[in-house]
Amino acid sequence: MIEIRNFSKVYKKSYNPVVSRVHIAAKPGITGLLGLNGAGKTTVIKAVAALHYASQGSVRVSDEDGIFFDASEHPDIVRSLIGYVPETAALPLKLTVAEYLRFTQDIYAPRSGTKKQDFERTVAEWEIQDVLQKKIGELSKGFRQRVSFAQCCIYNPPNIVLDEPVNGLDPAQIIQFRRIIKEKSASKTVLISTHLMQEVHSLCDFIYILAGKTVAAAGTEQEIVGRTGKSDIESAFLSVTGTASGMAGAEAAD
Repeated sequence: MIEIRNFSKVYKKSYNPVVSRVHIAAKPGITGLLGLNGAGKTTVIKAVAALHYASQGSVRVSDEDGIFFDASEHPDIVRSLIGYVPETAALPLKLTVAEYLRFTQDIYAPRSGTKKQDFERTVAEWEIQDVLQKKIGELSKGFRQRVSFAQCCIYNPPNIVLDEPVNGLDPAQIIQFRRIIKEKSASKTVLISTHLMQEVHSLCDFIYILAGKTVAAAGTEQEIVGRTGKSDIESAFLSVTGTASGMAGAEAAD
């Protein structure tokens, strides 16, 4: 599980919070984090992945036994409990796929007794058998994204955090991604940041919408649609983020 309480983040250059007093609780299943560009989704995601820390509030992540660890106090433990796929993966281009995946296992699950099984399962799951001995720098964008998914899953973490994960995937790969993530969400907590309403509709059990530097709406798709009085999640999202009137004005001007 992932718990974010009263989370605010200030960068030294601005002194103004990027996000302020954000509360999010992600349980087993798929939780969606929505927002316009610049709303602070990646700021929240990076804090969950212990890549930076809260200026105020807390970010906690639990292990398989439900024991929580604070990301700022125990960043190494939190990183081992999360499989993270950033929006733009910084992959080691000179390593082969196999070398990189084994390196990831050695970092995050050095004492695991199921390394071989986890390796074979992950390779088959993401269908990267044919590129294992290729250097990552030789791969297409779609295959690099598959490798990024594979490194996220190969040490079998209880939580998965994905930032705009379908960028670079073709329609067939997106379908494959949805199937695998749905399967994993049966036993894992998945937090996914996206601006694609189709992904929200296809995947998410619960949704948080960021607007005005904080959580402006939270609930299931049906609950958010119902509270806004709209007919679908896309219209509800535009209403919550205050962009519906702007778009209507632009259409009128056209």
